Amino acid sequence: MPRLALSSPAVSASALTLVGVGPGDPALLTVAAIEAIEAATVVAYPVAREGGKGMAVSIASRWIRAEQRQLPLIFPMVTAAEPRQQAWREASDQLAAAVAAGELVVFLCQGDASLFATSSYLLLALKKHHPDCPVRLIPGVTAVAAAAAAGGWPLAMQQEQLLVLPTPDQASQLEILIDEAAASARVLALLKLAHRWAWVRPMLERRQLLQSALFAQRLGWPDQQVMQASEVQAEAKPYFSLLLVRQSWPEVMP
Repeated sequence: MPRLALSSPAVSASALTLVGVGPGDPALLTVAAIEAIEAATVVAYPVAREGGKGMAVSIASRWIRAEQRQLPLIFPMVTAAEPRQQAWREASDQLAAAVAAGELVVFLCQGDASLFATSSYLLLALKKHHPDCPVRLIPGVTAVAAAAAAGGWPLAMQQEQLLVLPTPDQASQLEILIDEAAASARVLALLKLAHRWAWVRPMLERRQLLQSALFAQRLGWPDQQVMQASEVQAEAKPYFSLLLVRQSWPEVMP
């Protein structure tokens, strides 16, 4: 495991800042994120293909000026290891080179910069290949927190546990997670619901959990949907969809 050095919050004349821009709503950017973007001379962001439009840069677009150089970095959406490793290495090389040339660089990351984030892989690549490149991270609002807020839904209270994870590919795996959550007063936050919702919904219905689960899709975007899971049909959903599942409440309540 690479050793990660602590980064200083101070901004040097040339440095790289990995910025979490939240799940979609520009109003959810932190003051620190906005200040870093406005101070940058280079604004880098991930795209899935050459000429593609990145979601992170769309979220932060109102704070990007014409004189700032934009640097799209390709991170292919593939499962094979080699293309992803090559993309991380090439991106780290480009960012480190910009910093070495005296630029003040930000890399925009949708959501939080440390949770299931492209910037996490980029950070590790920089630590490995460019250990002298100064890097700091600015956290962002997670989709899980945004969903709970939009639904007026307490994520965790008192001694409850919260487990955040991608939705399993197998129904049997999810059955085990739900059983363990029920036994441990654990709230589940299932990310990347996508096509799995077609079989997840019937499972929740059998367990009588639809009324105590919150569905959220494309949080912060104009077509956002946040609703009780019982209101959502059993069909494939977008990649950026999630589910919050609560099976109990603390004993001491208002």
